[in-house]
Amino acid sequence: MTPLIFSPEFGLFTLGTLGIIDLIAATTNAFNGTLLARSPSHYKHFTIIGVALLGLAGGIGGGTLRDILLNEVPAPLVNPWYVFFCVAAILLALLIAYNAGEKFRAGLLSFMTAFTLPWYAIVGADKAMTHHLGYGAAILIGVIGTTGGRWIIDLSCMKIPQQLVRGEFFVGTAALTALLYIVLRFSLGVDIVLATAVAVLFGFGFRLLSLYMGWEEWEPSEPDELRAGEKAHHSLSVDIHEEFEER
Repeated sequence: MTPLIFSPEFGLFTLGTLGIIDLIAATTNAFNGTLLARSPSHYKHFTIIGVALLGLAGGIGGGTLRDILLNEVPAPLVNPWYVFFCVAAILLALLIAYNAGEKFRAGLLSFMTAFTLPWYAIVGADKAMTHHLGYGAAILIGVIGTTGGRWIIDLSCMKIPQQLVRGEFFVGTAALTALLYIVLRFSLGVDIVLATAVAVLFGFGFRLLSLYMGWEEWEPSEPDELRAGEKAHHSLSVDIHEEFEER
């Protein structure tokens, strides 16, 4: 048998609705991962290849973990369009991140992560339900698919993973989005496109509102002396105001 250069499923037309949603998630998360790798909080004088690998990890890392947990061949290995679109997003992010020596702008990354967060949650929840898993497992798969790429980037950059610290309902938004999608799609029988649109609008809106208002996950109570050295955290509204003041 002659080996194939590409998978027989190579082609955008083979993806289907859920595959297109997954491709959107991978592409936009690759863009976000590259911006994050170039941000002052994570940048460690990486090479271009290093930044690109981190961006690729952000793009397909969560989806790969999701597929492995569901005993599937990871989607990027089946259809190379995932890699092609992620590479294009990485190149675009590299051009934007440091344009003519400008400092990194936190507002763009915050906005884009809010936009992309719901997509992987929807795909993970849908795939888990089609594998006949329960609601709890489907929500967990949705959260892992959504946040797995960020986990890989944070650990690679020697940062505490965002899932473990204050993050304006980073994990919470993924869980709520997955739950909403499951209820709409599998309990109420809503069409996949409409269920996706509603869940994306909810997840994007809730995450963006949390960032703008500075809503965060609750921390356990602790003595004041332990909080004294805690780094001050700005809401997105403060970051945007500071960016416009600098211009």
